[in-house]
Amino acid sequence: MNHCLKSIFILLSISVLSSPFIQAQNYAESADKVTPLLISSEIPDVSLKNIDGETVSLRSRVYEQPTILVFYRGGWCPYCNRHLAELKKIEEELYEIGYQILAISPDRPEKLKATLNENELGYTLLSDSPMEVTKAFGLAFKVDPKTVERYISLGIDLEADSGYDHHLLPAPAVYIVNTEGIVRFNYVNPNYRERINGDVLLSAAKAYYKE
Repeated sequence: MNHCLKSIFILLSISVLSSPFIQAQNYAESADKVTPLLISSEIPDVSLKNIDGETVSLRSRVYEQPTILVFYRGGWCPYCNRHLAELKKIEEELYEIGYQILAISPDRPEKLKATLNENELGYTLLSDSPMEVTKAFGLAFKVDPKTVERYISLGIDLEADSGYDHHLLPAPAVYIVNTEGIVRFNYVNPNYRERINGDVLLSAAKAYYKE
């Protein structure tokens, strides 16, 4: 692993100092208080919905091949759409290495179809409308009422998009998971404007593919 990547790994792994028991909480009160699933942890045995509304076991998919897991806020988020487009640029290279890409959001399956078509994405989008998967990864946080109202004034309806009134969102995150379901790398940033650079993710993917 090169020095630059190792430094990033150390920076993003500060979360390992958090007690794993904290992750049992349902959600955080703000994005900067989330307690992400730790590196070297096994991913939870959870299910999502695909764009057709069919149930998908996350572990079953991950056991098939190494996986890039992406948690994003929804198709309404311009920063998320830019990030999804960034992933599209390195999609083929990730496939050639041997990865699959699974992107998870609170959006209902119907909303996923719109995001898929608008961004012309080739990888898989999955729905976590109840936010149970995001909670299990320690990434869920509650959007405060003032922000919910501000979103509504901007035409963003979290309840309509998810089909739930929980007002939960994920802190944007990217995980690299091996075929044993073990987290090898993560990038979690409570600042939704900041996302992992595609070149950095590609370097990490190459470094952790055989591990």
